[in-house]
Amino acid sequence: MDAVNEKVAVARLSIISNSALILLKITVGLFIGSVSIISEAAHSAVDLIAAIIAFLSVRKSGKPADREHPFGHGKIENISGTVEAILILFAAGWIIFEAVKRFMNPRPIEAAAWGVGVMLVSCIANILVSERLFAVGNKTDSVALKADAWHLRTDVYTSAGVMGGLSLIWVGGWLFPGVALSWIDPMAALAVALLIIHAAWELTVASARDLLDVTLPSEEKKVIQDLIASKRPEVHGFHQLRTRKAGSARFIEFHMLVDPQMSVDDSHRITDEISLLISKALPHSTVTIHVEPCDGRCDDECRNSCLLSADERALVARKSWVKRS
Repeated sequence: MDAVNEKVAVARLSIISNSALILLKITVGLFIGSVSIISEAAHSAVDLIAAIIAFLSVRKSGKPADREHPFGHGKIENISGTVEAILILFAAGWIIFEAVKRFMNPRPIEAAAWGVGVMLVSCIANILVSERLFAVGNKTDSVALKADAWHLRTDVYTSAGVMGGLSLIWVGGWLFPGVALSWIDPMAALAVALLIIHAAWELTVASARDLLDVTLPSEEKKVIQDLIASKRPEVHGFHQLRTRKAGSARFIEFHMLVDPQMSVDDSHRITDEISLLISKALPHSTVTIHVEPCDGRCDDECRNSCLLSADERALVARKSWVKRS
């Protein structure tokens, strides 16, 4: 519950920060007539929706498994991440539309220094909040919090880009008073939109893959295989390793091959030991192990993960043949 409370608290911080930035950006954007700042306000509005979704999802996903959801509620975080990505794409489309309109009907930017100031505040606030979201998201392996953190980190980059564009308009107004530089503002807005689209694509891939029960990353599967192998020679081999993830929860199952004469007590002890090792190495793991007798007659799948030497396999096969005879 401490982890859930920490996730909820940092998600709430993101909501408060985004709400304040939206008000600030809209006020200044309308005041100086900057489409890039207004587009940044739209970006922050999407971030706010994403933060609310993350807040609700981490509260729901933290609930333990129940009768109707025996595998827990972890996939709520993956769903929220996918929804957030779709919202980001809509925001990008709106920004592009507004930027193109401003290109066709350019307007001078008044008091650009105000825009530079609000973008600087936005950068600092989002750096601080995103760092906190990343820290808690990585600590708890929360897809929703890491998605929210990437939203804010993208906002940092786009705010910096808008700040740079407004700075050029501000300084250019001093150095080249007769030159029209208002086109820089919608150009910066278009750059914001392209970065947002890229972030949406990355987020969609990261969050939607687990909805399709994609296997765990190869490095995590290697950890599992090495831990099983550490129980050799009691464990003769394993096969049918299947893994998936839902939110921060990992589900791992495989068939474990042991000596046919091994007692139920010993096989149960080994499964408990392996499950504990895996859970320590990969937190939030649910491990299911099916125990099978090994007769030394390996098919292709079994041979690929056999932990016995050729001589040991021959000995096991000979014992099995004697017993059948």
